[in-house]
Amino acid sequence: MVKTFSLLLLFSCIVITSMSLSKNMHVVFFGDSISQLGVEEGGFIKLLDSLLKEKDKYNTYQLEGAGVSGDKIYDLYLRLQKDVLDKKPDIVVIWIGVNDVWHKQTFGTGTDADKFQKFYTGIIEKLRDQNIDIILATPAVIGEKKGFVNQQDGDLNQYSEIIRQLASFYNCGLADMRKEFHEYNQKHNTSNRESGILTYDGVHLNKQGNQFVAGILTELLIKKRSL
Repeated sequence: MVKTFSLLLLFSCIVITSMSLSKNMHVVFFGDSISQLGVEEGGFIKLLDSLLKEKDKYNTYQLEGAGVSGDKIYDLYLRLQKDVLDKKPDIVVIWIGVNDVWHKQTFGTGTDADKFQKFYTGIIEKLRDQNIDIILATPAVIGEKKGFVNQQDGDLNQYSEIIRQLASFYNCGLADMRKEFHEYNQKHNTSNRESGILTYDGVHLNKQGNQFVAGILTELLIKKRSL
């Protein structure tokens, strides 16, 4: 009887300790059509939810998409309050920049680098004022050809460097998708294709791309939670 009671007491202590250590993390993914598609079946946010349940069993995550197709950095700034701050998240993942670059050459409605940095800085500072943890993601690709020969590669590299510097200055987490996608394509895009490696159109994620991004973000979110 004493042994049984001791075992029950030990089990109860373990359960109580696990409950006290566990924490629900509310994560908002703030961006453009890439994040908007991420909440669909097979999207990186859906996959990320499953991976986190598998790899971080003692914590729970509430993942929420706040992506809008066609958005640029100033669109995010304008809807920051309603789509992010009012939801009181613990962590915000900002993934933006493709349209700021792409639309500049295609439609003349993109964002110059200096304005991109100013709006991005404004978003970070508003999030920090609310004690929200931040992960910045660099824009991945506009075309998957190797060797930086795609038309917008120069601007993508410039805007990605701005984001890296902001992440360093404000001590944010960094998902360097530009670097990760470049290295993956260098290794796997043996036919030097425009798309079809991690994207289905040179920009938006295919099945492999969604899995790739989910894997990167899983490790970053678990790391953020443990800090």
